[in-house]
Amino acid sequence: MEAIGNLTGGMAHDFNNLLGVIIGNIDLLRDLRKDDDDVDELSREALNAAFRGADLTRRLLAFARQQPLRPQPVDVNELVSGITRLLSRTIGEDIEFTLDLSPQLWPVVVDPAQLEATLTNLANNARDAMPDGGRLMVVTGNRYLDADYTAQQTDVTPGSYVVIEVSDTGIGMTRAVMDRIFEPFFTTKSRDKGTGLGLSMVFGFIKQSGGHISVYSEPGIGTTFRLFLPRVMGDVLTAEAGLVVPLVHGRGETVLVVEDNSALRRVVVRQLGELGYRVLAAENAKAGLRLLEQQNVDLLLTDIVMPGGINGRELAQRARRRWPEIKVVFTSGFSGARLSGEADALSSRVPLLSKPYRKEELASVAREALDRVA
Repeated sequence: MEAIGNLTGGMAHDFNNLLGVIIGNIDLLRDLRKDDDDVDELSREALNAAFRGADLTRRLLAFARQQPLRPQPVDVNELVSGITRLLSRTIGEDIEFTLDLSPQLWPVVVDPAQLEATLTNLANNARDAMPDGGRLMVVTGNRYLDADYTAQQTDVTPGSYVVIEVSDTGIGMTRAVMDRIFEPFFTTKSRDKGTGLGLSMVFGFIKQSGGHISVYSEPGIGTTFRLFLPRVMGDVLTAEAGLVVPLVHGRGETVLVVEDNSALRRVVVRQLGELGYRVLAAENAKAGLRLLEQQNVDLLLTDIVMPGGINGRELAQRARRRWPEIKVVFTSGFSGARLSGEADALSSRVPLLSKPYRKEELASVAREALDRVA
C-alpha cells in the first residue's frame, strides 16, 4: 500500500500537469470556435478522454488514500435516494431495485461526489453479477461497532457509524476472490469491461473518510457490501445540492502566476486574461519575487512544488511578510492529502486548486480568494 501510494503520488504530479495543459487548451479552443459544430464535437471527445485520464489517476490516489476530498455535511438518505433514482433507469428492467432507509440517521461529513461514485460502482458490479436479473437492495441505518467487533478488525475503532448496505442476489464470490477484491487492478471481468480499480477506489475512499468497509458473499446466493461512515456529534447543516456556480470574472486585479511548467503557465495566463485580470507570469519563485518587487500584485497563484531552491509555500510566506494584504492560491499536481504533512500555519488558510482544473474552477477560486476578508 505504501509503495503504491508513493509511486502514485509522484506519477500524479506530472500526469496532472500534462492533463492541465490538455484540458486548458481545449477549453480555450472551444471558446474561440463556439459556433463550429465540428470543433465542438471533436473538443468534447478530447475533453472526455482527458477526464478519463484524470479519473484513472484519482482512482489510484483513492486506493492509496491520497485523493483530495471535499467533505461536507451530507444527508445520507437524501443522497442515496437521489443516486438510486438515477441508477434505476440504467440498471436494467430485469433487476428489482428496493430501498429501506432508516428515518433517524445520524449526521455524517463526507465527500458527496465520492460517495455517489462509490454507490454507483457497487450498483454496477451488482448488475454485472446478475446477468439473468435479480434483486438489488440498499439499506441505511445506525450502528455501534463495539470492542468485540473491532478486536477482529484492526483497521476500525469502536464508535457510532452510519451504515449503508448494498446487497444483490447475484452469482456471489468465493473466499479466494473476496480476499483480493480490493487489490488494485484485480478483476474477474474481461479486459474490456473493467480496470480492476473500482473496488480499490471504494476501499480507499471509505478508509480516507475515517470509515470501514466489510463484505459478505456466498457463491450462488449473493453479496452484501457494508459501508460504515463515522457519526458526527452535534448538529450540522447539510449543503444545498445542485447549485450552479456561474463563471465569475475579474475586475482588473493583478494576478501573478508562478508555474514552472511553461505550457501550463501559458494556458493559465490566457485563461485569467480572458476572465478580466491583469496577469503577470514567472517560471519559478525567484523570478516571482522579482516581479513582486516591481509590480503591485493583488493575487499570487503559485504552484507548490517547484525547482530552484524556493517552493511555493516559501514564496507565499515571503510575500505575506513583505506585503501582508496579498491574497494567495496554491496549485499542485500532488493531492492535498500528499501535501498535508508538509503544511504550515499559512497553508491551512490558503485554498489549494488541484490539477487538472477547469477554467470555471480557476475563476471561482481566484474570485473567492480576492473577495475573502483577511
